[in-house]
Amino acid sequence: RFSGTFVGNAESTSPPPAATSPPAVAAATLPAVPTIPVVPTIVGVPNSVAEGVLNPNEVKPPASGTRKARVLYDYEAADSTELALLADEMITVYSLPGMDPDWLIGERGNQKGKVPVTYLELLS
Repeated sequence: RFSGTFVGNAESTSPPPAATSPPAVAAATLPAVPTIPVVPTIVGVPNSVAEGVLNPNEVKPPASGTRKARVLYDYEAADSTELALLADEMITVYSLPGMDPDWLIGERGNQKGKVPVTYLELLS
């Protein structure tokens, strides 16, 4: 019991009105809602890069932000998205929005592909 005085309508003895609720509907009777796959995109970057699959032919270097890099160690490309490297060669590198920070896009002549940052000495 509460201590103190309760102020209220002492004459009302009727119970509060019962809340009306809609009848329960089994989940199986609800219509199926089709789902549409959502593919995140980055403005100005081909979808293949945003999805983590790089097609080097689709990638365009940024207007600014390219740098020269000296290759420190030989690197054998694991697949066609990567660029094989030879120690002491000079390449042009740049990054793309949403790209793994441990990788850059490297260009040598008309060849381009992903290269690991740890194999490079970034120059000016």
